[in-house]
Amino acid sequence: MRKSLPIDRVSADDLISLATDRGSTPMQVGAVLFLDTRTGLDSGQGIVLLAQRILSVPRLRRRLVTVPFGCGRPVWVDDAAFAITNHVTTVRCPAPRGELAVFDLAAAMLATPLPRARPLWAATLVTETAEHEAALIIVFHHVLADGIGGLTMLADLVDRAPPARPDRASIGVVGGAEAAPDPAFPRPMPSVLRLVVDAWTGQLHAIRGMPAVLWRLGSAAMELRAATRERLARTSLNRPTGARRRFVSIRINLDRIRATGHAHHATVNDVVLTAIGAALHRLLELRGEPADRFVISVPFSARRQPTAGELGNQSGVIPLGVPGVGHPLRRLAAVAETTRAAKLAPPGASTALLGPFFRLLARTGLFQRFIDRQRMIHTFVTNLRGPEERLEIFGFPITGIVPLSVNTGNITVSFAVLSYAGTLTIMIVADPDACPDLPALQQALTEELAALTG
Repeated sequence: MRKSLPIDRVSADDLISLATDRGSTPMQVGAVLFLDTRTGLDSGQGIVLLAQRILSVPRLRRRLVTVPFGCGRPVWVDDAAFAITNHVTTVRCPAPRGELAVFDLAAAMLATPLPRARPLWAATLVTETAEHEAALIIVFHHVLADGIGGLTMLADLVDRAPPARPDRASIGVVGGAEAAPDPAFPRPMPSVLRLVVDAWTGQLHAIRGMPAVLWRLGSAAMELRAATRERLARTSLNRPTGARRRFVSIRINLDRIRATGHAHHATVNDVVLTAIGAALHRLLELRGEPADRFVISVPFSARRQPTAGELGNQSGVIPLGVPGVGHPLRRLAAVAETTRAAKLAPPGASTALLGPFFRLLARTGLFQRFIDRQRMIHTFVTNLRGPEERLEIFGFPITGIVPLSVNTGNITVSFAVLSYAGTLTIMIVADPDACPDLPALQQALTEELAALTG
């Protein structure tokens, strides 16, 4: 008899992602992997290898299913109709080729909602991005995995040893697409009885943990009160956004950032936040708007080392006040002090209040109105520590990894930061209609990083 596996439910944080997926763009994230293809790229071989490797990440072959009333949160179940060709495509890079052309393709993928009837991810192999270069764009819904979960998926897809040439005859066919055979796939959806028992067991565990929840709610109230003591003055950073997005990136030597942080008792994230605060001040100054301080929402992950079978979105936010004017090193000291104080509270305690609040707004149809008019934060900055050593995928060296995220509501510009093999990449994400001067922001941030690390 086949042993019953634990029910794979969405987490409470996943519910926030699902309930608040109402903005101008879907809540999807991802990455661009730039590949050195001088040894010759066989796109068909790459797709076959990818089909083999997704077996190590069960969530990539599962779709999200809503359960009957009283059966608890939605569950992930094996997609019996899974086909790799529904998720992976190959395109030739459009003229004039290069990084910006790849970013435009990535922006279009992020803005296109993934079908809820399938596993919530997609990948596009972009060939001929430059001489001896290609790019792999991977996009997934935020409910599938948060930032650290996304890095875990990447770790399971890259090469651990030189890949053998795939034998197409040995990897089977699922729904007309090539995929490695799995005798246990697809596993049936849990019965209603199992779902009910599991849901009520979870409720009993939640009741036993109520004292900790109440303590966290107190911390959440203090955290939010400190960060949003007053409503932000109106600026052009907060305008309703449309469906289009544009990306530009900045790359800097990671050791330079680390050295600056170490010398001033700060972290890499502190240095980046300090530079972003000054760059935003300069951007608004060019627009004729005075602003000396910015509230930045910094996402966190509640875990450190998830496994491929335990992905999901386990993240929250910490709102931080960041100065935009003053001597660079004095600003860095102020940011470092602010982040140290924030770390004394339970990580992202504000999520304990924001989660139920956002779900209530979504159920009443008021969420879109709220995020289009909110005056609590100016922008988002995500910062993830990526692999320290260079990786390969399908036998090709990965020369760079660029993070992908979207801003929604009235956040016109946001930032995604990722370190990889000694390089720190900062991706600036903007609505090009609400932020037509994106190159000016890119230049300002480049100069502020140089001022801090020079």
